[in-house]
Amino acid sequence: MNLVVGLTGGIGSGKSTVAALFAEHGAGIVDTDAISHLLTQPGGGAIAAIRAGFGNDYLTDDGALDRVRMRGLVFSDAAAKQRLEQILHPLILEQAKTQLRQLQAKPYILVVVPLLPESPAYRQLVQRVLVVDCEENTQIARVIGRSRMKEGEVRAIIALQTLRADRLRLADDVIRNDTTLENLAGQVAVLHERYTKMQNSN
Repeated sequence: MNLVVGLTGGIGSGKSTVAALFAEHGAGIVDTDAISHLLTQPGGGAIAAIRAGFGNDYLTDDGALDRVRMRGLVFSDAAAKQRLEQILHPLILEQAKTQLRQLQAKPYILVVVPLLPESPAYRQLVQRVLVVDCEENTQIARVIGRSRMKEGEVRAIIALQTLRADRLRLADDVIRNDTTLENLAGQVAVLHERYTKMQNSN
């Protein structure tokens, strides 16, 4: 069996960048955010259920999930958030398990799950937890830099996510992402060696 590592961290912590660096070392990557995007694009596996549950108002003209509108709804309405999660989460988990099976030839596999700490189903899939950690102000600056979100919106998302201290308590391994890409690549290389050794000793 492959070593499976859960990669998690708050919004803007750099999970995708870290996953890409591990992929360069040959790791298998299962990205639950990417799966979610596929399921909610036009013709995606979740669209019919979203249309049934929320109506056409929450879809774009081309039939994808209207992310901006849905984000506004789920932030203000806990029941709507739960309804969306009940549609998406089982579909994402099923697809993640399929991808895990397809990646068995890889030396080890990273499963990227933003909300890993509160996702028991994913915690059962992984043998280790790797947290990408950075200062909150760094997170906010990164998200504002890559999206049209305002600082207040980013802070609201951070507030909904697992507390940084709780995430770090769960971690078997931590990557600090407050400095340069070069520094980040160095930390990934060290962990790649560790994970490869673990896999080989299985």
